[in-house]
Amino acid sequence: MRQSISVALDKRTYQVDIGQGLLAQAGAILRPLMKRPRIAIVADAQAWALHGHTFETSLSQAGIRWDVIEIAPGEASKSFASLERVTEALLGLNLERSDLIVAFGGGVTGDLAGFAAGITKRGIDFVQVPTTLLAQVDSSVGGKTAINAQAGKNLVGLFWQPRHVLADLDVLSTLPDRDRRAGWAEILKIGLIGDRPFFEWCRDHAAQALAGDMDDLAYAIGQAVAAKARIVAEDEREAGVRALLNLGHTFGHAFEACVGFDEQILRHGEAVACGMAMAFRFSAHQGLCREDDARLVEAAIDAAGLISRPSQLPGGPWSAEALFDAMTHDKKNENGAITLILTRGIGAAFVQKAADAGAVRTFLQKDIHI
Repeated sequence: MRQSISVALDKRTYQVDIGQGLLAQAGAILRPLMKRPRIAIVADAQAWALHGHTFETSLSQAGIRWDVIEIAPGEASKSFASLERVTEALLGLNLERSDLIVAFGGGVTGDLAGFAAGITKRGIDFVQVPTTLLAQVDSSVGGKTAINAQAGKNLVGLFWQPRHVLADLDVLSTLPDRDRRAGWAEILKIGLIGDRPFFEWCRDHAAQALAGDMDDLAYAIGQAVAAKARIVAEDEREAGVRALLNLGHTFGHAFEACVGFDEQILRHGEAVACGMAMAFRFSAHQGLCREDDARLVEAAIDAAGLISRPSQLPGGPWSAEALFDAMTHDKKNENGAITLILTRGIGAAFVQKAADAGAVRTFLQKDIHI
C-alpha cells in the first residue's frame, strides 16, 4: 500500500510518499536526490529512539553517511536557543548546499529543522520524515517553517519547501491515542473548509481510523495530503486560498499561547479542534451559517475524542481578554485588525478580514463558559 502525491511547484515540485515500510526503503528513495551520499538528521529524541535504527539501516544499505542532531520533544524546542544550537551543529558538520538535511519527527522537528535548513548557508535542501499523524497530514507538506516567539506561535520563520516527504504509516502504531486524536483534527479540517462529503466520511470512520484500521487511515491521510498539495500549488505563500487551512487556528493558537505552548497541557491538534468548533459557532452567531452545521461539527469533534468546548479544554479556566490579546498577535492579521477563517457551512470556509473586534470579544466572553 503506497501513494505518491505531487506538490506541483514547477521546478521545485516534490513528492509525498505515503505507505507502510517506507523507513526501511528511505536510503534507496533519498539517494537519487543527493549529489554525494551525505546527510544530517535533526531528530526528535523520542521518535529517534523508537524508529531511528530502521532509518539508519536503510541509509547504510544505500551507502549514505549521516550524523544525528537530537532535539527534545515538545514546543519548547521551537525556540531561538534551539535554532542556534541546531544551526551551529549543522555548520560544524561542514555540510555543502547540495547535501540533505532530514527532519525526523513531528511538527516541531519539521518546523525547526526546515527553518534551520532554509537559513544555513542561505539554504540547504531538506527532507521531511514525519512521525506523527498531525505532521504527516499537515506540517510536513507546504514549506512552512518557523519557531515561536514570546509574542506568539510561528511568528519567526520562512517558506522553505522540502525536496521530498516520506510518511511511513507504520510509525503511527507507536503514537499515544492522544496524539492520534490530535492529528485527526487536521484531517477533519480538510472536510470542513471545502469538502463536505469528506467531512461526512471522517465523521463516520473516525473510530476505525483512530483505532488503527490501516485502510481507513491511509485513505484519510491521502485525501488530506492531496487536498493540501492542491492548495499549496495554487497559493504557495498564503496570499489567498491557502489561508483557509488556518480554520480554527486563530482561536487555537490563542489557547496554546495562554498555556505557554506547553504540549503536556494542550496539544496543537486539541486546540485547533476546539478552535474549529468555535469558528463555526461564531459564524452561526454572526448569521453566516446554520446552527445545525455548527452542532454537526461539534458532534464530529466530540466523536473523535476531541473537545469542542473551551470550558472542557485542558489548561482552563480561560480569560476572554487574554485569549483576545493573543489573537491580536496572529500573523494573518492586517492593518491592526484580526483576520479569521469563518464559514457559510460545512465545506464553505472563507477568509474574513477585519473581523468585528467587539463581536469577537463578546463571543469569547460567552463561549469560554459554555
